[in-house]
Formats: sequence, C-alpha cells, structure tokens
Amino acid sequence: MSKIVEQTIRDLRGAILDAMGRAVAQGMLPAEPAPDFTIEVPANREHGDYAANVAMVTARTFRMAPRKIAEILSSQLVLDGTFFDRCEIAGPGFLNFFLSKRFYAAVLQDIETLGSQYGRSDYGKGEKVMVEFVSANPTGPMHMGNARGGALGDCLSSVLDAAGYQVWREFYINDAGNQIDKFALSLDLRYQQIYKGEEAVPMPEDCYHGEDITERAREFAQQYGESYLEREESERRKALVDFALPKNIAKMKADMEKYRIHYDEWFCESTLHKDGEVAETIDILKEKGLTFEQDGALWYRATAFGAEKDEVLVRKNGNPTYFAADIAYHRNKFLKRGFDRCIDIWGADHHGHVARMKGAMDAVGLNGNKLDVVLMQLVKLVRNGEIVRMSKRTGKAIQLSDLLDEVPVDAARFLFNMREANTQMEFDLDLAVQQDAQNPVYYVQYAHARICSIEKALAADGITKRPCTQEELMLLTAPEEIELIQHLASYTSEIVAAAKDYDPARITRYVITLATLFHKFYNACRVKGEEESLTQARLTLCLAVNTVIENVLTMFKITAPEKM
Repeated sequence: MSKIVEQTIRDLRGAILDAMGRAVAQGMLPAEPAPDFTIEVPANREHGDYAANVAMVTARTFRMAPRKIAEILSSQLVLDGTFFDRCEIAGPGFLNFFLSKRFYAAVLQDIETLGSQYGRSDYGKGEKVMVEFVSANPTGPMHMGNARGGALGDCLSSVLDAAGYQVWREFYINDAGNQIDKFALSLDLRYQQIYKGEEAVPMPEDCYHGEDITERAREFAQQYGESYLEREESERRKALVDFALPKNIAKMKADMEKYRIHYDEWFCESTLHKDGEVAETIDILKEKGLTFEQDGALWYRATAFGAEKDEVLVRKNGNPTYFAADIAYHRNKFLKRGFDRCIDIWGADHHGHVARMKGAMDAVGLNGNKLDVVLMQLVKLVRNGEIVRMSKRTGKAIQLSDLLDEVPVDAARFLFNMREANTQMEFDLDLAVQQDAQNPVYYVQYAHARICSIEKALAADGITKRPCTQEELMLLTAPEEIELIQHLASYTSEIVAAAKDYDPARITRYVITLATLFHKFYNACRVKGEEESLTQARLTLCLAVNTVIENVLTMFKITAPEKM
C-alpha cells in the first residue's frame, strides 16, 4: 500500500491500542492481553472509510459485551495527529472511522512526489522469483493459448516486480526427447517426399502434419538439394533438426519480441542432458529408494508423495522421459540457480501434473510448497459473434503471429489480461480493433489522452500547474472527487493483492474503474472556470489520475498516448 495508506492504518491501530491502554489504566477494562484485531475497508464506504473488529475479538478476553467495549474504547479514543476526524459505533460493536480532508490531500501529494514510482512497494522483500511462461513446443508455431499465457506471465512478472520481488522471466525450450524425435521423423519424411512423392513416402498419423514442417523441409532441400537422401537416416535427421530447430526458435523469439515480451533466459532442456543434471536427479531418486524397475523401464514412486500414479523416469530404450527432465529442470531452478520461489504458468490440461511436480520437489530434498503453478483456461476467438477456428489468410489454425498482424499489440496484451487465469475467456477480434469506448484498452488510453488535452487547453489559456498547498487540496470535497482519490489511494494495495493472488487481471480491472471514475468526476466537476485555488486542486487531481494510468499501462507494456 502507499506510504500514506500504510501510515494511516498504522496510526489508527496505535490510536486504538492507546485507547485500550487508557481504559485499562482507569479500570474500565480488565488488564488482560488482548488478541490481535483487523482493520479493513468496509464494503460500503458510507459506513466509514475503515472498520475495526477490536470489540468483537476482545469480548471473550474482557468478559464483556462487544457493544460495551466499543463504547469504552470510543470514549478514550484520541484521533489528533491521525488522518481521521471521527469514529462511530455500528451494529454489535464495530468501530467505524471516517477519514479527514487532510488524508485526501496527502494522497495527491504522495502521487505527485513519487510519480512513476507510485504504486511500488517492498512487500516482496527482494525475494528471488522465477516466472516461467509460454514455453511452447519448438516443433511448431505458437498459438492462441500462448497469446494468453504470454500476456498473463509477463504482466504477472511486472506486478511482482512492482510489489518488491526480484523477478526473472524464463522460456523453457523442449529441445530434447520424444517430440524432437517426432520432429526429426516428420521433417525427414517431408524432405524425402519432395523427391520421391507422397505416395512413395507415407506420413504416419502421429507425425507433425503442419504446413510449417513442409516449409522447413523445402527450405532444407533448397539449401542442400538431394545430397542427404543417401545419407544415414540418423545423420539426415540430425541435420534436418539442426537446420529447422534454430529457425523455429528464432521465430518464437521474434513473435515474443513483437508481443513486447523480453525473457531473461531461453533455457534449453538439452543442456540438462548435456550437463548431467537429468542423470544426477535420477540418481538422487534411486539413492532415496524412490525408484523401481518394471517392464524394462525405471519408475519413480510418485504415489509416495501424493500423486495418483507412479511415473516412468527412464524408458525401456534407455531414454529419460520428459518428466525426468522436468524434475531436473525445477531442481536446477531452486538448487543450482537459487530461486526462492518458482511460478509456472501451464495450460489447464496440465492440472494432473501439478501434484506430481510439487511432490517430486519434496522427493529430491527441496520444498514443493515453493513451487506454484497457475493453470490457465482455453481461449475462444470470436468474430461477428461466432467462434473462429481457422485463419482466413492461411486456412489453418490461427497462430500468435496471425493475431498480432490483425490486432494491435496494446489491445492483445490488455484484453488477454482481463480475466483470471482459471476462467475461460472469449477474445473478440472485432472489439480488439474498435476505436471507441466499447474497447477497454481504448477507453483507458482515451482517459489518459483526455487529461493531456485538458492540461494543454488550460496552458493555452495561461493556466499551468503549480504546487498546491494542503489547504488547497482540501477543497476537493465533491463525492466524485473523494471517490476518485479513494481509488487512487488503493493502487499500491491492489498491486500487492494481485501479487499475492497471482492475478494481474486485478490491475487491468482497477485501471478500467479508474478511467470510469475520472470520466464521472470530469462530467460533474469543472476544472476551468472555478476559483483559482480549486482549479489548481482539480488539475492536480487530473494529473494524479494520469500518473497512475500511465504507471499501469507502462507496467503492462501498453502505450499511453497523449492524443487520440
């Protein structure tokens, strides 16, 4: 929360404890150690700006009715020096506190002082957190799920950073194992088909049949011609993978850059095999007696750590499974690179893998509770009210690059971050390109641009922003002004809550509400044409709103235009 809000709550708690101490000293309350109590914002601000349940939680300790305790505490309360001007007793004994005008002035001064740093806190205490997201299979192009996962992962990383965590963004490239063998086979068959025909070289059903495979095989043929047809199968397939995989990874990197996602590291699964970390991890499980052999394969006793079934670690052919590499990868995150917490963003179809992986961390001597998994539901693309499954341009499944060619990046990042990860969402292609208030990102950007134009119009009339005194800012008393400042005051605590819940969509919703409250204020309160001090106070409020809108949009790598 902002320093002002933090100080406000701290001072209020101190005032309540002082009142309790005075009541005990006067014999009004027994000298018993009181349990902790909460101070929170009521659902209805008409009942007070903050409410304390102190009378309810101390009723048993003091052997007294909550209402009576509330009356005693209220009689002993001294609010001088705090941001509160009165206290009321409600219901069975709630203490409701009302903020003074000085608080609202202090919030605006805080925003003006902190500027682009407003909203940031040290809640995370510098804890090292890795967020691993997208991590799409490099054997083919990225799709819609990656578009949502990219926005979610990047925005969550930004929220954690603002909340005081030390954040690392990572993309895990599955460049080893079964899918690469299948990739090699698919490329090989398409390469041979170029020269021998499709009938002579049939493509099994479980191969990769995408146009991208054919395209890579064709590119390989253009460079090397028929020279690899007579080579050893293993040599030919290795050459094809060595040729095609870097191109696919480069395309992924280009797509992510276009989407404004910059990773700290693109980590290759193959390095875990080369560095011996997969073998090392398997040996640890063996030493702990957590493996057994069956049907020629090596199994891990996953059921010993809460999983529903045991898992194969090493196949009959001697190759480690993807699961074995995944355990090694997560061990690498915690043990080798020293992350305090790791957050993975996975598709909802991986829900069965969560308990297995957390259990595996416990199995290798780490803490599975330090691994958190955010499960993300599917996205449905909608155009003209109907579900879209195919790209008009290519006639195949819509890829991330298709989407970014059609939809502004601002809109994609904003709209994909409007729902919690665990809810299904529809992405409306028509809405994403609309330039009106129906489009949420346009609506928020327009509020920012509108404030910039207000400032320019006032400047043209000789009215420029100057520092306001606290007394001048205390002129802001209209309900629309108070409601707007209250929302501004909650920004830092909203970031902390979003970081706690791994829900960056909370901030997207916050900034939409901020834009709504600004338009409501602007329609009700004139900036120009009022007494000079009030004009300056309202201009200060407008610019505070703009600072917070810009802070949110910048945090989410969305542009904040000055005119539209």
